[in-house]
Amino acid sequence: MSKVQIKVNDNGSFRVTGDVELIDAEGNVYPAKPAFSLCRCGLSTNMPYCSGAHKGKFESVVRAPKPEETE
Repeated sequence: MSKVQIKVNDNGSFRVTGDVELIDAEGNVYPAKPAFSLCRCGLSTNMPYCSGAHKGKFESVVRAPKPEETE
């Protein structure tokens, strides 16, 4: 099984890579993909996937805390 990575893109989507299964609230499984981007702005025309509709309309820059900030 490959390691799953989720990257928080500045002003954009969550980029998911690796062997992961995406399931909706009712337990239905989306078709498997080796990599995909999930919407986090709510504007996508292809939910839960990112359609790029956020461009110029969504701002969010998230950074992980430095180790000394979590102690």
